[in-house]
Amino acid sequence: MKAKEIRELTDAEIRARIKEDGELLQKMYFNHAISEVENPAKIRMIRKDIARMHTILTERQPKSNNQ
Repeated sequence: MKAKEIRELTDAEIRARIKEDGELLQKMYFNHAISEVENPAKIRMIRKDIARMHTILTERQPKSNNQ
């Protein structure tokens, strides 16, 4: 998922997507430990998408005056 696509989502939608992708990633890690995964690069892609969504949520937070 591209950053532009993520920015079009609301905060609640992003949080829901993070939760869904996190669960998928957990299942993929488990399956990878047991047997071969069809596309191991997908694990990395999902991990990066989750990080990208966290970054965009952080950017949206109001900045404090202490910095």
